[in-house]
Amino acid sequence: MSTNAQQEAVSGQGQEAIIQIRDIAKFYIMGEEVIRALNGLDLDIHKNEYVALMGPSGSGKSTLMNMLGCLDTPTRGSYLLNGNEVAEMTDGELAEIRNIEIGFVFQTFNLLPRQTSLDNVAMPLVYAGVGRRERERRAQEMLEAVGLGDRSGHKPNELSGGQRQRVAIARALINNPSIILADEPTGNLDTKTSIEIMKIFEDIHRKGNTVILVTHEEDIAQHAHRIIRLRDGKMDRDEKVKNRVVAH
Repeated sequence: MSTNAQQEAVSGQGQEAIIQIRDIAKFYIMGEEVIRALNGLDLDIHKNEYVALMGPSGSGKSTLMNMLGCLDTPTRGSYLLNGNEVAEMTDGELAEIRNIEIGFVFQTFNLLPRQTSLDNVAMPLVYAGVGRRERERRAQEMLEAVGLGDRSGHKPNELSGGQRQRVAIARALINNPSIILADEPTGNLDTKTSIEIMKIFEDIHRKGNTVILVTHEEDIAQHAHRIIRLRDGKMDRDEKVKNRVVAH
């Protein structure tokens, strides 16, 4: 069975993928050594899939995440996002995609320390040109959606780790993106809080979003419907999760 056929069989979907990657490679030159972070990777991800990217340190999963999020460009290969070749997009078009089409959630939260929860969540709307009153209304609604409606005036240092990640998730969702990219979203959280955060991702996926998360934790990956395992910059395995964990 070809790689594409394997991916289609695993995803269980035959429609056109919203993400199509072909022969993607990313090389870094370190002195006289060439580091092959990605080395000829093919991958399809369909609308409303819930995918986990896993692999040991140096496998290429973070590099792939940066590619998917249009934060980095490949040394070679093709990346079609909704049928459009990413390499042919202007900087302005890429910035718009990162702000509107894709929501990012990071392990370290990446919140502005001097801004309130409300202002952090509303930040993408500033770049989208939304007026202040509408920004604040939508940001408040999003904070309420993640259970932090009463923390809108708190700054990051006044929140727990789990609360900060909820703020980060609310910020990622504020522009109603079709794709959520989460890089080790539970990496700095305890077990109980991690389960709470995964419940939010479960809800996000149920509402129709495509969710892609990078994790080194097998129990977190088991929440996804599909696991892509990377090794040495290539796909090692593409598997459907048979007994997936559902957060309650």
